[in-house]
Amino acid sequence: MGNKSGKSKKSDKTLLTEEEIGFLLKNTNYNRDQIKKWHTGFLLDCPKGELDKKKFLQVYKEFFPTGRADTFANEVFKLFDTDHSGKIDFVEFLVAISTSSSGDLRKKLAMAFDLYDTNDNGRIDKKEMVKIITAIYDLYGEKNRKGDNDPKERADAIFRKMDTNYSNTLDEKEFVEGCLNDPVLMKFLNPSL
Repeated sequence: MGNKSGKSKKSDKTLLTEEEIGFLLKNTNYNRDQIKKWHTGFLLDCPKGELDKKKFLQVYKEFFPTGRADTFANEVFKLFDTDHSGKIDFVEFLVAISTSSSGDLRKKLAMAFDLYDTNDNGRIDKKEMVKIITAIYDLYGEKNRKGDNDPKERADAIFRKMDTNYSNTLDEKEFVEGCLNDPVLMKFLNPSL
């Protein structure tokens, strides 16, 4: 099996290899000069060439100062850390940034699906959906969680709309198509990664 991030083990995480540049040229929307500029900026913020979870959470909290970003940011960190090293290196960072900022809506929604599939089984069950809805509410500081805003009620409503095969789980296709067919759901389920 190949490495998802296209990188081999290297001792100096601050260096950007030709192999990594080639991988990034194929897997991001950036050209060579843009990749090098991103790398320079990444090293200014992460001089060791890696972003640890603590720093990642700190940055996320700055973007969402009115809410509690911890739970959602932890899930995003796990999604970005494709080699499961406990740190996000430059290649992982740039692939994630490119996907989340690209104009390709299906790719963004596929990334959101991966974020919500917290047990990595290729499906989202109601428990996972409730967990992520709660994390989204926390992220934005949503206090009203009664009635239709109750995370379980919201998850049930989402499943009624998206679970087209009535399996009590959502596969990626159901999730993506469900979001594409309902702009309100898409906005709610695809917050800024």
